[in-house]
Amino acid sequence: MRGNGMKFVAARAALAVALSTGLAAGGVLLGAAPAIAKDKEAPKGGSYSKEFVAAAAPLQKVIQDIQAAKAKGTPDAQIKAGLGDAAAKMTTVEAAVKTGQDRFTVGNWAVVLGGVLQDNGMRARGIKNMIDSGMVEADKLPTFNGYLGSFAYSAKDYQGAIEPLTKAVQGNVADDAVAEMLADSYTQLGKPAEGIAALKVAYDTRKAAKGAIPDGWYTRGKIIAYKAKLGPQAIEWATLEVAEHPNPLNWLGAGQLTREFGNFGKEESLDLGRLFLRSGAFDNDKQYVAREFIEYVQAADPRRLPGETVKVIELGLSKGALEQSDMFVSDSLTQAKGRIAADKASLVGLEKDARAAADGKLAVATADAYLSYDNPAKAEELYQLALTKGGTIDKDRALTRLGIAQFDQDKYEAAKASFAQVTGVRAPLARLFSVLAADKAKP
Repeated sequence: MRGNGMKFVAARAALAVALSTGLAAGGVLLGAAPAIAKDKEAPKGGSYSKEFVAAAAPLQKVIQDIQAAKAKGTPDAQIKAGLGDAAAKMTTVEAAVKTGQDRFTVGNWAVVLGGVLQDNGMRARGIKNMIDSGMVEADKLPTFNGYLGSFAYSAKDYQGAIEPLTKAVQGNVADDAVAEMLADSYTQLGKPAEGIAALKVAYDTRKAAKGAIPDGWYTRGKIIAYKAKLGPQAIEWATLEVAEHPNPLNWLGAGQLTREFGNFGKEESLDLGRLFLRSGAFDNDKQYVAREFIEYVQAADPRRLPGETVKVIELGLSKGALEQSDMFVSDSLTQAKGRIAADKASLVGLEKDARAAADGKLAVATADAYLSYDNPAKAEELYQLALTKGGTIDKDRALTRLGIAQFDQDKYEAAKASFAQVTGVRAPLARLFSVLAADKAKP
């Protein structure tokens, strides 16, 4: 969270620069009333009103003096010391506004004067007046609304920040911090689900425009969801992140979040271990994966899948994540090695019985064994047989492992089709496998 907080500070600093330079560069200064009257066509916001022209002259002089002083490099503190009753002049001119042109100009002046006075309330009023004038170009409105929302957010007016920040996000504002401020504004108001939804709008809008998604959005989405115990949203943001940045740490985090909120049993934990193995999640530092190796061994079970158990333990030992001196590890390894020969010898008979069986239950069990011995082609065949036969089988489990068997044969499109059919508690895990298949399928 510290990093995101610093981003907001940086965003506000950038805002201050933008408002004190680019936005108000040159100022919008009133021309003489006769010259405006001679224009062949009135500006978009209409002409200046007589009331505004009459009230504006003293403040216009202040703004001109500020700009002249800035052009000479005079420090803001020195400029501020000589402003006298400029704030009162601003109030008088604001009250005289009648037309869109009046409103745009007084808004611009408020930005300039408020910047020197360090009065964010005045600057915010200025931005609001410029927006309300109808004279801000359409492609600039997201930026202006971002400024307005940022002022409200900085003042902890989270409710007031939501509307302008939403408009900015919907317009695909360039400033990445705006979407995070919007999400946090909802969260500060006790509405984390709405905050995550708003962040997803920003994500979808940016994606539709083929823009890059900042890493901070993934982090904020996960943090808000995790703290609010919004499991589906936490998993969604972790999945989006690993799809964009499929590195070992993100794979580990996405899998762990999916388990955290997934109500996993032993069979789901087994397939999560398989995801970690295939995605490279086990390539993380041993302090982060030691427990994951243990859980994988426990789920595989040396009595049930001895071949896979040996493979996982030996990998864990080679990475230093498991220790031979650990009694659980050494006992599991010894027990698994002692069972492999007999287990493999039983497969031919099991397969024959599975093909003759009335339902697919034995076919699933036999396919599980073949998958654990790295024979994905045979496993694929038997999972498909099991799904065809039906009966009292766990269809989602069979589909998940059918997809894994297809993945192991580089049949990535077929694997994604299988994973797409998975429902229930396994669906988030299947989506992660599908992301992995999509990544592996890239040229």
